Amino acid sequence: MTIPTAAVRDRALSLPSNELPAYVYDLAALREHAASVRAALPERVELYYAAKANPEPEILAALGPYVDGYEVASGGELTHVAKAVPGRPLAFGGPGKTPAEITTALERGVERFHVESEYELRMLAELVRRVAPDGRVAVLPRFNLPVAAGSLAASSLSMGGRPTPFGLDPSEADTILRLLTDGTYPQLELRGVHAHLASGLRAPEQLAVAESIVSWAVGLAERHDGVRLAEVNVGGGMTVDYAAPEDRFDWVAYGEGLAELTGRYPDLTLRIEPGRALTAYCGWYATEVLDVKQSQGEEFAVVRGGTHHMRTPATKGHDQPCTTLAVEDWPHPWPRPVARGELVTLTGQLCTPKDVLARNVQAPGLRAGDRVAFALAGAYAWNISHHDFLMHPRPGFHFLDGVDTESVGGEEAPGRRRTAGFSPVGRAPRAGA
Repeated sequence: MTIPTAAVRDRALSLPSNELPAYVYDLAALREHAASVRAALPERVELYYAAKANPEPEILAALGPYVDGYEVASGGELTHVAKAVPGRPLAFGGPGKTPAEITTALERGVERFHVESEYELRMLAELVRRVAPDGRVAVLPRFNLPVAAGSLAASSLSMGGRPTPFGLDPSEADTILRLLTDGTYPQLELRGVHAHLASGLRAPEQLAVAESIVSWAVGLAERHDGVRLAEVNVGGGMTVDYAAPEDRFDWVAYGEGLAELTGRYPDLTLRIEPGRALTAYCGWYATEVLDVKQSQGEEFAVVRGGTHHMRTPATKGHDQPCTTLAVEDWPHPWPRPVARGELVTLTGQLCTPKDVLARNVQAPGLRAGDRVAFALAGAYAWNISHHDFLMHPRPGFHFLDGVDTESVGGEEAPGRRRTAGFSPVGRAPRAGA
């Protein structure tokens, strides 16, 4: 959806100029979406949230009732998520884990590791022996599996099916299974197989990839007498289409396909790890038009903030979906700039031509002082951006929950406002924070 919810629209219009730009999250909408995803999944499919997509404590907590756990990909994420949602199961994934990170995970009681290489497996085994000598941790080796030609063609980002730094080659699979099952490392338990191959796939393509992963994993286990896999993790990567945001991933069809797949393997649990597809739709980046100008026959609107707050339009080359919100009040004595044509390109305040948020937006009559709410800002937005370029003020953060309550949980960093309900609570962003 590109049109902000009523709560988001009211907040975007009510904020004073000096409190923009701001991220505005509709937690009620997030919970509704997460509940629908959970309802679409069959019983033997577990749902972990990939915290890298948006690790805000309020987001993590809102997802809590609908997810079985959280996937983290660094020691920093691990510590942050464990504090935000204490006591919830964590899976530690990602390449390049350091001994210090693994030690921290073991000390915090993490019992599930996605292992990316034989070196990492041996390191993990030794650290478990030192740090938790009486413990036993579950291991899911991650494999970079071959896929049918063209099956990842629609992917926006491929982590497998070709040479990448992610996971183990299938040629190493038998060696890894033997190390995990022949008594070499009694402190490690082979729980299953992990394979996250791509992002940006629709339900039919995701199902085809899931089927190929499960089939390969079952075949691997069958080659080793007495080895049974408890689960197969088929990853995340469900598409979020920035060009057609109303065309969402078909969770119902995906759930039906997974139900058929689990029906073929009654002793196997499947696990998925979506991130963007869970949280993208609940967030908006609200800002204000500072200037409207013409350049060689085209019109541009310069807004507060830019791609240093929301990096994906620049890196992915897409136009962030948005809605313009008219503001009639103009408090200044100088003339108010206004767009003359139908199409306006929305840019930020950075000194680079790449600071473009959306091109050729239908915005006739757009004026300085009007507001813009950029949709699909609930994932890979603030947390993946280059915040300090040009040292502009950091955005505010607002979490709307449909109730007028006190400020909600999580540490406040400088320049952040955390509010539940629809009334301002906390402090405004400060310059240079």
